[in-house]
Amino acid sequence: MPRPSTRTTTPTSPDLIPPPTSTPRPWLVLLAACAGQFLVVLDVSVVNVALPSMRTDLGLSATGLQWVVNAYSIAFAGFMLLGGRAADLFGRKRVFLAGLALFTLASLLGGIAQEGWQLLAARAVQGLGAAVLAPATLTIVTAAVAPGPARTRAIGTWSAVGAGGGAAGGLVGGVLTDLLNWRWVLLINVPIGILVLAGGTLWLREGREAGPRRRLDLPGAVLVTAGLATLAYGIVQTEEAGWGAPATLVPLLGGLALLALFVVVEARSGEPLMPLKVFRSRAVSAANVAMLVCGSASFGMWFFMTVYAQNVLGYTPLEAGLALVPSSAAVVVGSKLAPRLMPSTGERNLAVLGALIAATGFGWQSWMTADGAYLTAVLGPGVLMMLGMGLAVTPLATLATSGAAPGDGGLVSGLINTSRTMGGALGLAVLSTVAASRTGASTSPESLTAGYALAFRVGTGVLLVAALLMLLWLPRAAGARGRRGAEGVAG
Repeated sequence: MPRPSTRTTTPTSPDLIPPPTSTPRPWLVLLAACAGQFLVVLDVSVVNVALPSMRTDLGLSATGLQWVVNAYSIAFAGFMLLGGRAADLFGRKRVFLAGLALFTLASLLGGIAQEGWQLLAARAVQGLGAAVLAPATLTIVTAAVAPGPARTRAIGTWSAVGAGGGAAGGLVGGVLTDLLNWRWVLLINVPIGILVLAGGTLWLREGREAGPRRRLDLPGAVLVTAGLATLAYGIVQTEEAGWGAPATLVPLLGGLALLALFVVVEARSGEPLMPLKVFRSRAVSAANVAMLVCGSASFGMWFFMTVYAQNVLGYTPLEAGLALVPSSAAVVVGSKLAPRLMPSTGERNLAVLGALIAATGFGWQSWMTADGAYLTAVLGPGVLMMLGMGLAVTPLATLATSGAAPGDGGLVSGLINTSRTMGGALGLAVLSTVAASRTGASTSPESLTAGYALAFRVGTGVLLVAALLMLLWLPRAAGARGRRGAEGVAG
């Protein structure tokens, strides 16, 4: 009779990790992942209050200023799918550290830039580093915590930190620009990045997709990024040339053609960057479309609130940042409150409620005036907008990641991040064009306010469409299934 083996069976894949109880310090894992997420989301908005100083120092044009924001956002969105797949194939820890190192180096180069093109190039490389880093953060969080209430709370914390990073950008940028200079909105990433690199090296565990090593779909990443950048450029051109001009139509049609080619390449590729099969999951497809639509409004909110406070109300960069602190707190509160509400409301209903609350804030903000009072022109609508966004993001992220097949966790994490950031980049381009169409060549406070107000009215409509979309498309029973599964794990 053969002697029973005393060896413990080990997983065949690093992705099959032991239960969270065997993780030495799970809160440190969460801390490192969330710190990385905070940095990359912070840099979407931290430059907003520093834009006037950058323009004076580097001689940037109005279009160049917009590309300080968009160069980062588009590279971030375009390469995030590549980053998500890289985390699955090469290991989430390795990819996290590589992305963070690239992001930190690009922040240093941007902070010491002497010409406008150098700053724009550094921002694009920053976006590439962020795209590699960001998907790994959500994968690290979901891998470190077992499915159930604990994972939902962890995703809520991740969502709150990400939302808080975007929200805190105005305050951090204002403080650094006023007390030091605009360069420090980028240079501050360097010491923080080094600390997070050290923490990630010590605390994170490796893990990747099982099976033979596969190649990355670099052509797919280049196509989707080029398509997004060209499309955004075409939208920006409408501000100067109009919708019917060749300077607008050529990049618009070219961008759409590149994105269509991306879909064709992915459908035919044996190892696609974005396997189209992931969209067979109703939860994944609906949550990503909803995140894209919501992101198209939320990113513009921070931009327009910041420039309204400075260009119309006469706030200094620091005062503008401080004015948005309650809104920053509201988005964190909403993100942390969402996991507590999801068991009773369901993911779909909570996401719809969040979009409606945000739409109410956008509608209120659209009544802004050139001599608006802080309480009614900044505080009240800002809190509603961001509270609603905080309530909507967590259930959407939960629905998307719960619908991922084994081995696709990094891909789906990258996809939900891509949807939010891509929506933000394209939404900012559209809303800026809408505002400029109303403002025209005038720079008077009244004209600027009229343009900003129109952008918020359009944002209101976008969020109402998002709420209807989620109500009709998000799976009705997903929350119940998720809760039953969570209860089974907890039991």
